[in-house]
Amino acid sequence: MLAAEYIQKGLLFPPPPFPIVPDLIDHLEASLADTLATYYPVAGRFITEQHRDVVGCSVSIDCDGQGVEIVRAVADGVAISDGFVADDVPIGLVQRFFPLDGAVNYDGHHVPLFVVQVTELLRDGAVFLGFAYNHALSDGTAFWDFINAWAHIARARIDPHESGPPPLVVLKRWSADGGEPGPVVLRGYADASELIERISPPPLREKMLHFSAETLAALKEKARQELVAAGDAQGAAAVTRFQALSSLLWRCITRARRLDTTTSTTTVCRAAINNRGRLVPPLPREYFGNTIYAISTSPPVRASELLERGLGWAAAAVGRAVARHTDADIRSRVEAWTAKPVVYTLRFFDPNGTMMGSSPRFDMYGCDFGWGKPIAARSGRANKFDGKTSLYPGREGGGSIDAELVLEPHHMANLDHDQEFIFWTTNTTSFIPQDSQ
Repeated sequence: MLAAEYIQKGLLFPPPPFPIVPDLIDHLEASLADTLATYYPVAGRFITEQHRDVVGCSVSIDCDGQGVEIVRAVADGVAISDGFVADDVPIGLVQRFFPLDGAVNYDGHHVPLFVVQVTELLRDGAVFLGFAYNHALSDGTAFWDFINAWAHIARARIDPHESGPPPLVVLKRWSADGGEPGPVVLRGYADASELIERISPPPLREKMLHFSAETLAALKEKARQELVAAGDAQGAAAVTRFQALSSLLWRCITRARRLDTTTSTTTVCRAAINNRGRLVPPLPREYFGNTIYAISTSPPVRASELLERGLGWAAAAVGRAVARHTDADIRSRVEAWTAKPVVYTLRFFDPNGTMMGSSPRFDMYGCDFGWGKPIAARSGRANKFDGKTSLYPGREGGGSIDAELVLEPHHMANLDHDQEFIFWTTNTTSFIPQDSQ
């Protein structure tokens, strides 16, 4: 993860019942300091160690309490309606709500591993908390556990009834053989900086789409019926809402790219998957670290076949990729990577493929810091590329999902006229309560 960018995720809140300065800033600083007593690696910095026995280096966290940062910003003339209502996201505006724009995780050697920007929208008093969090520290599961722990401690400072035991976090590193894990040596490199490649993405457009629980149920049922009609009873019984939604976006994006369907041009659908519950024995839910993988449909399928076969066939392909990701598969991949470590960059992703990231299982809307739950979630510019979709829980709950979809402008223009996309996304713009607009 050293060459990847920081996680940039953020939450929009209603106006707090107390002044931003000093009350809100002091409240956030004090509760964050309490949280870091448990999540102390977040307050550290990276260090690189050269190895004398081999040409190589390893990177670890110096947990010496170097600290995190909270910065304040104001958005003069900006209101909720300017960036959080329409399905087309104003990227230029939203990215300004996030700190450390352009930073890669290797930069954690000299910049904080966690920075929060508190932005006040001056027209209506709403507050946006923009988080920049080093992805080499942990994956999204552990990141959102950390943010929720901070929010719980913040609530308890206002309402003693919210107090409870310290947050539970497992900091012991996992190893495939169950022993004490040693350093991962990047052989052949005296310093990890030699592996860092900073890639600037092309101009992008972004949409935030809302899928109600009813829409997702109907989408899943359509995929199921197609599989039943094709005689795939096993695939029909196993299809999930995630598979149906992933296959819908895979097909629509492939059409929008106008891939040459007369040739052997192929495409895949990738998805970030959590390893914790798939290992045997499983890792604790509270495990702190990166234990994810980007699974892929396999083999790559011709674009023409993907579009001809239908939604159900594509959903079954995604389902097979998920089913293949077993304990044995995870351990095999870890063993291969440990023997020959690599640093991932955006070049690892197929430009004709799609990628499903984040998760609707992350408890984003449970992050109440003491003056109410969030009313919207957004992300910064980091780690975005053509064909990337990030899934969030829908604000109203009940199994709804928000999908943050990113494409190059000409591909998004084609998607706007795609009939399958229009059918399933009509009236699904991002949900913001009327009294918050």
